[in-house]
Amino acid sequence: QAQLVESGGGLVQPGGSLRLSCVAPRSSFGVYTFGWDRQSDGKQREMVAEITSGGTLRYADSVKGRFTISRDNAKYMVYLQMDNLKLEDTGIYYCRRGNSAWGQGTQVTVSS
Repeated sequence: QAQLVESGGGLVQPGGSLRLSCVAPRSSFGVYTFGWDRQSDGKQREMVAEITSGGTLRYADSVKGRFTISRDNAKYMVYLQMDNLKLEDTGIYYCRRGNSAWGQGTQVTVSS
């Protein structure tokens, strides 16, 4: 089973920034679409951002203009830069490979 490991979560004030990182398995890294999903209290897990093997980006409407997903194929890493964070961005963020593998998640809490 693929092992993805997230890091970079924490507590931040509204308007602040965080950068999440995900280290993914090396095997066939370059051919996969990677994404970040979010699980907030009382809500279904939702896609936040995706990046395909060719670099095509997709974002949830709620984060467009504030979040940026990127990947480094040489380092087998996926990143999520989160700026201008809002209270509603609070949740557990999961790194996803394709549609069938997720990490354990990292907690992001936006609070004043």
